[in-house]
Amino acid sequence: MPKVDLYNMKGEVVGDIQLSDNVFGTDINNEALHAVVVNQLANKRQGTQSTKTKSEVRGGGRKPWRQKGTGRARQGSIRSAQWIKGGIVLGPKPRSYRYTLPKKVKRIALKSALTSKVSANEILVLDNLALEAIKTKAMVGVLNSLKVDSSALIVIDSKNDNIVKSARNIPGVKTAFVNTINVFDILKYDKFIITKEAVEKVEEVYA
Repeated sequence: MPKVDLYNMKGEVVGDIQLSDNVFGTDINNEALHAVVVNQLANKRQGTQSTKTKSEVRGGGRKPWRQKGTGRARQGSIRSAQWIKGGIVLGPKPRSYRYTLPKKVKRIALKSALTSKVSANEILVLDNLALEAIKTKAMVGVLNSLKVDSSALIVIDSKNDNIVKSARNIPGVKTAFVNTINVFDILKYDKFIITKEAVEKVEEVYA
């Protein structure tokens, strides 16, 4: 079972914690990680791009010239695709890029992402994370104590406005709850900061 240091809000090591092999010590499946990240990015796409076809472009109702006798190519509308300001052939239309993956693949990918953070020593477990008020300066102080000088994902076990609102204005820092963590965010942020209570819930849900 992987063992990591347990920190307090002052950045001091106050002990250690054993992490579950079933969640934080699995084999890293790169194929599953790739599949889930691509899926998440695809599901975020709006798919609102649109071009007009010949029938949707304004104008062009009258035949520009007679069919025969002019020496020019026959034309039926000045809004055909070959004309300037004409319609677009096979252009993009609004569509959904959304698709689903098997739950098993998502679970494997999430465990792989968590394991990768442990393997790279990019996980910081806190014995407690509590702020008396909504104060960005206080959260910055906690991050400085933990020597976090890059992007960080802070995972807590339940909703806490003091923590969420204190962290939301800090560049490169995001907060998440146990039930909202995802593979993309875990891999995107350099440091994975999680409370001891959140670790227990993660192990309970995903073990």
